[in-house]
Formats: sequence, structure tokens, C-alpha cells
Amino acid sequence: MLIAADKFRNIANAIELQLDIFPEHRTYLEKRFSGADEASLRFADHVADWVMRIAGEDIGRIWEDYRWLSEMVLEEELHFRRTGAYRLSTFEEAFAQVYSNRQFMSRYMNGLLASQLWWRNHTEVLRFFRDRFVASNVSGFSHLEIGPGHGLFLHLAASSPGCASAEGWDISDTSLEATRAALKALGGRGDLHLRKADLFAPPKASFSSITFSEVLEHLERPQEALRILHGLLQDGGRIFVNAPVNSPAPDHIYLFEAPEDVVRMVESAGFAIVETLFAPCTGATLDRARRLKLSISTAIIATKQA
Repeated sequence: MLIAADKFRNIANAIELQLDIFPEHRTYLEKRFSGADEASLRFADHVADWVMRIAGEDIGRIWEDYRWLSEMVLEEELHFRRTGAYRLSTFEEAFAQVYSNRQFMSRYMNGLLASQLWWRNHTEVLRFFRDRFVASNVSGFSHLEIGPGHGLFLHLAASSPGCASAEGWDISDTSLEATRAALKALGGRGDLHLRKADLFAPPKASFSSITFSEVLEHLERPQEALRILHGLLQDGGRIFVNAPVNSPAPDHIYLFEAPEDVVRMVESAGFAIVETLFAPCTGATLDRARRLKLSISTAIIATKQA
């Protein structure tokens, strides 16, 4: 037994189902939950519940697509180790190979949903978002998420008692469909608006809260994207930026080599840093991840000063 089923039933059930499909992952999952404290496990148990509610009767497909994603990311990691670079270099390539491929995008979104539970850094960032960002937003905040994907970040923001309005923008129809289905499964608010929109030609709008999670690394012009977000954010508003460093994936383009690279880019777009979280991949300390150039999720809370 990898986890105490009497205390963390959702995690235990999820592990059992995942290992039925991906038994080779046992050692990794043991490492994933080894040494986790009570609070971390309680939050992970919530995440397991959300993932399984979103999956519903398709839970087996979610776990299978996670296995597919893990194997694909391993191939990208081997390429990264050989070359020191990501495989793709332009958004056009990513759009052709990933975003315009409905079947690929569907499997990709499923795998990333599962990774919110199985990849320790993803779970830590999600918890940081809930406890340090959403919980500290002003009452009556208007919220935007760019690229809501699996929907968990948008759900946490929109379900906050202080959230007056919320919407999500994405360039992928498949991604928007996945977000819509996830929010429905989690009992999301009926007035939440999802729209197909290009960040580089944004609708006229302004918000007091913005989430930009795991999007920067997909862009050729990440600095320009942050400046556009600075224009969309109201004075005194808060933004949550999350980007991985040294993290090869099928659609990653822009390589950040250290967490500080992300912090400096956010600052140079005009934001004032409030708080950061540097979360290394499962099984690695921050020092080891830096030394070996392993993946580190870099989460930043910043504000737009008047």
C-alpha cells in the first residue's frame, strides 16, 4: 500500500487504478508521496477527487493517456539531454503538430489533468495558487485565465467567495471543450465565460486578477505576452504566472534555464513581484534540480502598481 487508504481514500483509489494501467509507475509513485506531510496529502486527496470527478466514467482513458504522456515526455527529455534544446522552435510548428490535432490535444489534456496529482511540482503549484494567490485577492475580483486547459486553476478562482466574475481564453477549440467539461463536472458557476481568443490580438477588457499558467514556454514572444497582460490587468491587480524551466514537452518552445529567468521576465514587463515558489520535479531537491538542469515549476505572484 503506497498511501493510507483510511485517511486518503481518493489518492489510494487513484493509485490503484493508475497502477492497473501503468504498473511500471509504482516506484515513481512511491517516490512521489514519500515524505509528504499531512497538509500536502490532504490537498493531494482533494486533487485526486477533482481529477476523478472530471474523468467520470472515462477514468481509465485518463490514466491511459497519462501513461502515453509520460512516455512521450521521456522521449522529449532524451532529445533535450542530447541537444540542450527543445525539439520545436516556432509556434507554427507547435500549432501544426499539437494544437490543430484534435486527437493529440485531447490525449494531451487528459494526461496533463492526471499530472496535477502525479507530478509533485504540479500539485505544489496548484496549492500555492489556491492558498497564496486566490485567497489573497480582493473581494469582488474579476478574473481571467489564459489557456485554462484542464480547468483546475479556473475552477479554484471562480469558486472563491470573493470572485465576482471569471472567464477563460484559449486558441484551441479542443482545449476549451476540455475546460468546459471539467468545470461542469466540478459544479462550476453558470456565468463563467469561455471564449476562443488570441492573446496577441486580445478583446477589449480589463481584470483585477489574471492566471497565466504554463503558457510562457509555449510562446516565441513571451515578453510581449506579459506586456499585453500588464495592459489587461487593472492598477493594483494581481497576476499569477507559472512556467517550467528545463522542461521538454511536445509543444514547448521557449527554454527557461533557471527560475530567476522567469522572475526577471515578469519584472521587466512592469510587474512587482510579491511572492515566488520554485518547485522541483518529483524526487529532486531544488539544489539537485538546478545542478542537473531538471524541471522546476516557477510560480510567481505579482502585482501591477498604480
